Amino acid sequence: MSLLLETIKVKNSNLQNIEFHNQRLNFSRERLFSANQKLDLESEIQIPSDLKDGISKCRVLYRDKIEKIEFHPYQIKLVKTLQIVYSDRIDYPYKFADRTSLESLKTGIVADDILIVKNGLISDTSYANIVFFDGRDWITPATPLLKGTKRSQLLQQQKIRAEIITIDDLQKFQYAKLINAMIDLEESPVIETFIHYR
Repeated sequence: MSLLLETIKVKNSNLQNIEFHNQRLNFSRERLFSANQKLDLESEIQIPSDLKDGISKCRVLYRDKIEKIEFHPYQIKLVKTLQIVYSDRIDYPYKFADRTSLESLKTGIVADDILIVKNGLISDTSYANIVFFDGRDWITPATPLLKGTKRSQLLQQQKIRAEIITIDDLQKFQYAKLINAMIDLEESPVIETFIHYR
């Protein structure tokens, strides 16, 4: 089995959204490895002194126990176009480090990234959850491949809501944004172009 992964935003030496990362890490450990003793990422991660200012990415690789902790520079990826792809077989309920199945869906695309449709319903892009703006509210698909930590936080804060979204529903939205552990809703670039091939 592939290693699991938590990607955590480090901002000015502070781990962001750590409550939700702890929840997912311990849920995955319990489900996949029957590991009942909870881990606290804040206690496990020692932030290097040279990351005092700015934003960095912390990668925690684990199975039943944490196996590796890495720190990397971070720069937001500019995504302006999404290409719709269909896959009823894609499955990514846990955040595995091995993303081969997701990356394979990007073969031959002409857009910046993909928007995955599974069983007729909008799910995720290749690396982030998506939220759509209808002129008043932010709406995220109720059928994501992976329930991201930022998505969970925004749902709890009632800044977004989850609904079933089909391809036909896309026309009622003004634009979209991507969210994940590293990308806050406010700073995420606007996406207005969806490329649709069948």
